[in-house]
Amino acid sequence: MDRDLKRCLGQMMKGVQVVASSHDGVTRGYCSHWVMQVSFDEPIMLASISPKHDTHAVIEASGWFTVSNLAADQVDVGQYFSYPGRKFKYIAPEYLTEVDGLPVIDNCISWIKCDVLEKLDTDLDHDLFLARVSQFGEGRLGEDALLYSSRHGWRMSGEKAREPGRSVRDELLERLSESEQSADSNPDSGDE
Repeated sequence: MDRDLKRCLGQMMKGVQVVASSHDGVTRGYCSHWVMQVSFDEPIMLASISPKHDTHAVIEASGWFTVSNLAADQVDVGQYFSYPGRKFKYIAPEYLTEVDGLPVIDNCISWIKCDVLEKLDTDLDHDLFLARVSQFGEGRLGEDALLYSSRHGWRMSGEKAREPGRSVRDELLERLSESEQSADSNPDSGDE
């Protein structure tokens, strides 16, 4: 990959999740920041998963996966699942717990179960899984989320970016209203 492009892509900051699945008594999970919601009316998720990861085969066999959203104080969990579990010989099973028979990260911000609708095979190094949300659970919703950028590393969410009491949306709507009122009072200034 071009060095400059890699540096630019590395600026993208994303939430960190652990994606896990179980099938025939085998549970596997991996750390990801490539999971996202792609639909509102029907909650559909998209997960990008490497076929080289042992979780990929478990998800294909089970037809579902869970996504645990990590809190900022769960870097240790994210770090553990950042490497294929086989490298650590699966020595940290305490990070995963079962909720309704589903593997989720204990004490996470929230979790969701996703039923695979379709696997999109690509010529890339990752496959894309489209999945429908079928279950979910709340954890520590008020906690800061764990974030990751390949350029900046592990970070935490926290401070609000917007000035308290200010609504940019309301300011823009006010400008739009003023613009429309001005156009209404001066009919010759409009498009023909």
